Amino acid sequence: DETVHTIGLGVRGADSGKAEIIQGGLDAARQIGKKIRVAFVGRQDDINKILQEEDNLPANVEVRHADDEVPMTISATDGVRMRKSSISVGLKMVKEKEAVAFISPGNTGAVMATSLITLGRIEGVSRPAITTAFPTSTETPTIVLDVGANVDCKPHHLSQFAVMGSVYASVVFKNEYPRVGLLSIGEERSKGNELVFSALKQLKDSKINFVGNIEGRDVLAGAVDVVVTDGFTGNILLKFAESIKPMLVKKMQRQIQTNVFSRMGAVLLLPFLKRMRNTFDYSEAGGAPLLGVNGIVIICHGSSSAKAITNAVKVAFRMADKKIKQRIHDELITNHFGQSNGKNKSEDNRDRIICSNTANDQC
Repeated sequence: DETVHTIGLGVRGADSGKAEIIQGGLDAARQIGKKIRVAFVGRQDDINKILQEEDNLPANVEVRHADDEVPMTISATDGVRMRKSSISVGLKMVKEKEAVAFISPGNTGAVMATSLITLGRIEGVSRPAITTAFPTSTETPTIVLDVGANVDCKPHHLSQFAVMGSVYASVVFKNEYPRVGLLSIGEERSKGNELVFSALKQLKDSKINFVGNIEGRDVLAGAVDVVVTDGFTGNILLKFAESIKPMLVKKMQRQIQTNVFSRMGAVLLLPFLKRMRNTFDYSEAGGAPLLGVNGIVIICHGSSSAKAITNAVKVAFRMADKKIKQRIHDELITNHFGQSNGKNKSEDNRDRIICSNTANDQC
């Protein structure tokens, strides 16, 4: 198959700077080769200036001009109105099939809201969900969704998240039958709230590999491959997980500084400590896919390194290559749960998106 996948990469709005984002895109273009084309989206003059400094510029890159960037400090609603931003231009490329995916380290709320308006949802999807990979004590990360797109959920939303997460895990981690767990306050069926009770009934009747309720401690233990929860709980879980790495680093630094024996031990443990640090490094995952929109969209951290961007492009390429949109659509039909399953086209989650960029963000 000689299909070439064009992937749009927004280079504006990131905290890490344009050069870092562009370097990540160039590295991905070199590593993947002729099956991919990376389209840098932003101010043409700025991008070309950085590209001209490259000694061996890969042939499989291009530049798409966008006049504006969405500041991190504005609301998602205001970001959507910026029709000439890199986010809008990149997502329009996906809508018009000039690209198979768009990756952005810019304003998260604006990316989510603009994706919904520009691309819409995959047929059968009620609510898109932000998906991320959590490190575990095993070799394989755990997929968690939703981690921030939907504050309030209904049971069939969680059921759909389970299907989408299962498909994503099978595509990215080559796990054809991933174990799916529903996050609750206990493994027993009698524990949870009304949302968990109702979702549990639907998931038990589905055709995915649903193993039942799990607790928060099971996430990092790798007890399941996919964890399903509402965006409110998932976002809290994500922010807590992000605090683990800096806490461990500070604790170890204090212990190392206590005496000469601790410092000697640290030298011997250095390779292990580096591996532990990499375990909690967000750049390994690259970014967080917004599953359920009618196109491949990956949201990256505002301070993404070149390595994180490279990995995000690789994930987007694999998602496109394995036709994840079609697989999600087909799996939702197979696992229709006896619900409306997104048939109500009037339902829209733009007003329910979590936007943590500013205190005044009311998107």
